[in-house]
Amino acid sequence: MNRIGLIAGGGQFPILFAKAAAAKGCGVWAAALVGEADPALAQLVTAIEWVRLGQVGKLIRFFTRNAIGEAVMLGSVTKTKLFTDVRPDFKALALVVRMAHTHDDGILRSFAGALEKEGIRIKASTLLLPELLAPAGCWTKRRPNAAEKADMDLGWRIAKQIGALDVGQCVVVGGGSVLAVEAIDGTDATIRRGAGLGKGHAVVVKVCKPNQDLRFDMPAVGVQTIATMTAAGATALMIEAQKAVVFDRDQMIRLAESAQISIVARQDDGPTGEDQ
Repeated sequence: MNRIGLIAGGGQFPILFAKAAAAKGCGVWAAALVGEADPALAQLVTAIEWVRLGQVGKLIRFFTRNAIGEAVMLGSVTKTKLFTDVRPDFKALALVVRMAHTHDDGILRSFAGALEKEGIRIKASTLLLPELLAPAGCWTKRRPNAAEKADMDLGWRIAKQIGALDVGQCVVVGGGSVLAVEAIDGTDATIRRGAGLGKGHAVVVKVCKPNQDLRFDMPAVGVQTIATMTAAGATALMIEAQKAVVFDRDQMIRLAESAQISIVARQDDGPTGEDQ
C-alpha cells in the first residue's frame, strides 16, 4: 500500500493516522471536513481537499482523480451540525432517498457503499494504528468496588440495548438506576448530565454497538473523557476491550489515578473488574 484516502473529521485521530502513514512510506490524500478537521492536517498529507458535510460527489471526484482505491474514515463530527450545516449535493440526496432510516450506522454504511461502488474500499479506522485498541483488564490501581461493579453490569446491558437501536454508545448509571443515555449531544454531555444526577455515585459505560461496523464510528475515549468525569463527579469508566479506540492512554491513566477513577476494559460478556 503506497497511497490511501483519508476522510477526516475532528480530533487527533486523523493527525495520528497521517503521521503513521508517513512513517510507513504511504501517501495520504485527505478529504477534510470543513469546521471539523484540524488545519494542521494539511502539512502532514500528500494532498488535501476541504469538503462540507454532504458534498459526497466532490469527495468522490477528489479520490477518483488521484487514483485512490482504499480509504479510511476517522475523527469526530459534531452531530448537531447534521441539522444546521449540511450542504447535500445530488450524490448525498440520492443516498438519503434510498435509506430506510437516518441513524448513524445507516448513514455511514450507505456512504461507505456509495464509495465502494466507485471503486473506493473503506478500510478499518485502526488499519495503521492497531495499538490504539483498548487492551482488556483493569488499567488503574483502584479497582471498582461492589456497587460500581453492579452499576457497570447494568450499564453494559443497557448500553448494548440502546446500541442495538442505534441510539448511542454511552450510558451513565448510579445506585442501580440509569442516570443518562447518550443522544445526539455526545458522550461528554451525557457524562455531565448523568454524573450531575448521581452526586458522586455514577459510573460511565461506553461500548461498541452489537451490530457495529468496525470500519468506522468505533467508541473513543481519552484524556478529555477523564477530565469530564472528574469535573462531573463520576467514579468509574468501563469500555469494551479491543472495540474502543483509546487516545493518550498513559496520560489518561495518570489523570484517572489522581482523581481516584477506576478504568476497566471488559471483553464482551467477560468479568467486570477483579478477574481481568
